[in-house]
Amino acid sequence: MAKKKEITIEEKLRALYDLQLIDSRIDEIRNIRGELPLEVEDLENEIAGLNARLEKFNESIKDSNDGISDQNILIEQAKELRKKYEEKLKNVRNNREYNSIVKEQEYQDLEIELAEKKITQFKEQIEQKNESISELNQTIKERNDHLKSKKKELNSIMKETEKEENVLLKKSNEFEKLIEEHLIKAYKRIRNSVKNGLAIVPVQRGAAGGSFFSIPPQVQLEIASRNKIIIDEHSGRILVDPELAAEEENKIKKLI
Repeated sequence: MAKKKEITIEEKLRALYDLQLIDSRIDEIRNIRGELPLEVEDLENEIAGLNARLEKFNESIKDSNDGISDQNILIEQAKELRKKYEEKLKNVRNNREYNSIVKEQEYQDLEIELAEKKITQFKEQIEQKNESISELNQTIKERNDHLKSKKKELNSIMKETEKEENVLLKKSNEFEKLIEEHLIKAYKRIRNSVKNGLAIVPVQRGAAGGSFFSIPPQVQLEIASRNKIIIDEHSGRILVDPELAAEEENKIKKLI
């Protein structure tokens, strides 16, 4: 049985850098729309909160209208009682009875006055709530318009990028299969530990890409020799020489 051909360190570096380029493009696509789904979700949550406030205002107005109805009933009852006391005054037999009936009439007058005061307060509350509802409806309309615009923008981006992302994900899986498992694990570990997801970077101006720490000339020669995988001691990233990086960038650009 023929032995499976062992790939060289240079081939491993090229495959890893190719994978990095593909994954970076996937990251870029996701970043393009990255904030939009969150913005859409925030707007939906805000609108839900505004609608909940609107419902509370409407419930409060209903309670105030119920309160007005209750007070109107109290007024009618007080007026009826007052009429009865008016009839009783025609048949009083002494001052004590007269004074008692007059006090009852005065009490009913106070009940009417208090009920009318409460009705006025309820009407003022309703007026204030209606003003708040009008402002709230305007805000909800604006937020809904904004949401519609953001959803349209997101759908447009999704439509433009979804196909490319699916192709890239497929390519990413294909390239992963060309690389040894322990290298893939190291690659993913580094990617997850850095903000920009760059696990493999070329040497630029004597330092690792994105780093200000100089790489000793001897180490730069080792990187350029492509005979072993070298990790930058400062950033923890895998390093490749700029020539290899440029060659793979051109290759991947044509591929995708």
